[in-house]
Amino acid sequence: MSATVHDPATGTAPARERSRRLTDWQPEDPAFWEATGARVARRNLVFSVLSEHIGFSVWSLWSVLVLFLGPQYHIDPAGKFLLTAVPTAVGSVLRLPYTTAVARFGGRNWTVFSALLLLAPTLLAGILLKPGVSYSTLLLLAAVAGVGGGNFASSMANINSFYPQRLKGWALGINAGGGNVGVASVQLVGLLILATAGAAHPRLLPLVYVPLIVLAALGAALRMDNFDAPRDRGHALRDVCRESHTWVMSLLYVGTFGSFIGFGFAFGQVLQVQFQQQFDTPIKAAYLTFLGPLLGSLVRPVGGRMADRWGGARVTAWNFAAMAVGAGVVLTASEQHSLALFVAGFIALFVFSGIGNGSTYKMIPAIFRAEADAAVLAGADPVAAERTSQRKATALIGVAGAVGAFGGVLVNLAIRQSFLSVHNGNGAYLAFLIGYGLCLLLTWAVYGRRGTAA
Repeated sequence: MSATVHDPATGTAPARERSRRLTDWQPEDPAFWEATGARVARRNLVFSVLSEHIGFSVWSLWSVLVLFLGPQYHIDPAGKFLLTAVPTAVGSVLRLPYTTAVARFGGRNWTVFSALLLLAPTLLAGILLKPGVSYSTLLLLAAVAGVGGGNFASSMANINSFYPQRLKGWALGINAGGGNVGVASVQLVGLLILATAGAAHPRLLPLVYVPLIVLAALGAALRMDNFDAPRDRGHALRDVCRESHTWVMSLLYVGTFGSFIGFGFAFGQVLQVQFQQQFDTPIKAAYLTFLGPLLGSLVRPVGGRMADRWGGARVTAWNFAAMAVGAGVVLTASEQHSLALFVAGFIALFVFSGIGNGSTYKMIPAIFRAEADAAVLAGADPVAAERTSQRKATALIGVAGAVGAFGGVLVNLAIRQSFLSVHNGNGAYLAFLIGYGLCLLLTWAVYGRRGTAA
């Protein structure tokens, strides 16, 4: 077997042609994988990561831009928390149509389009962001940045189809982790601008990404491929929403990815508000904000690899226990006003949320692959069972990604409300601790206790 690059109009075509299309893709066949599949999958993974990385950076722009918004913008801390919640909410909603777009338009085609769409939030912010701009305009600019959040769903749905079951945890972890690093990257770029040009030039940050967006779109156009997708994928989201696994996994992903993206957006502001004396200038907070998202992103493939080895449910359950401990450390540090312990607790939360991101996404294809194996044993056609498994897993990745991203909105709103009510984040930190405990119980009850393939 081989992977054929096909042009519907002219037949088989050279790999460099614009209408690259893969047919007869069989990653579970060892001979095919060694001869052709691994090389093609790796090439698509590299350019998928690049595009998703920039998408995450654009999505996270406002976690940094709010640090630039000094007194001349007349925005209080609650207003800034809302500015970071808005792109998170928009990105979470967009993840659903972005998931189906891959099957409808092709992974390569949609990666090019979604990358070029990132020019809208970067150019608009680069032109309009300056003192005197209205708060409603800032909210609109933040909302447009939400398009960067959709890239994750389409990228993960696409890469899920390239790799065999035994490597999905690693591949999805690499893809997601490489994208998640975009949160730390934009914060590092923001730190560089603060240290050189100063806080008076926030428009430089989005404009830095304009040429990078163009390069990502060009790389996807030249080096990625489309699949011949089954026609029934159009109903995949509707069908998978009838599965109980969809809502269980989505809730677990709220606990892992929702924490990661929520903390990534809010951490800098929390430091500035809760430890005002130590972080009286934006650059002081920026020195620390990138560290948690960076570590959380780098360990995400580790979570996928651990799940490949020991099982996603087991790794996820232990991980939620560790996250509950981390939240307890943050709560204790907040009550004792200990900056060192506070930062250590948050770094731990970032790291364990990254591991949990990888392990939960490994669980998704494993759940439906186990269903496919059971169907084959009952007499179902193996090819049809595998196709159904792939279709459901891809759709669930999109749904869980959307619901999980909305968890980031809840994180920001919880912290905002806690500061508004009691002038510290203790109420939110306690809620996080309880939430992680509930996720641990849910993981054990549905998957761990029953010894499922997840």
